[in-house]
Amino acid sequence: MERLCKIREIQRSVIAFEQKFEKEYGISLNEGMLLCSLTKQEQLTSGELGELLGLSSSNMSKVIVSVEKKELIERFICKEDKRQMRFSLTDAGRKLIDDIHCGSVDTPALLESILANHRF
Repeated sequence: MERLCKIREIQRSVIAFEQKFEKEYGISLNEGMLLCSLTKQEQLTSGELGELLGLSSSNMSKVIVSVEKKELIERFICKEDKRQMRFSLTDAGRKLIDDIHCGSVDTPALLESILANHRF
């Protein structure tokens, strides 16, 4: 039971961080991770993004629609398979991801402790 309570504390800390992150940058944590993923690979399909972010296809679609509406990504028809769409950052998306400094977002002590004890 103790482990379950600790996991709940971690979850609450992540939610608190996400709320502060969203307030500061205007995007959710999933949206930020999508943008970050597109900085590492120029173009990805929704399936590839979903796999990287650990999201179901329906949740991934919601995140994609949200960042498209914010004009942070754009979609292209895949040259190899015309049935597939690929996504890449817009200039605004690149600028936002470059401007994000998670250290400036107040991180709950529990998350700070976890992050301090792991190498990334």
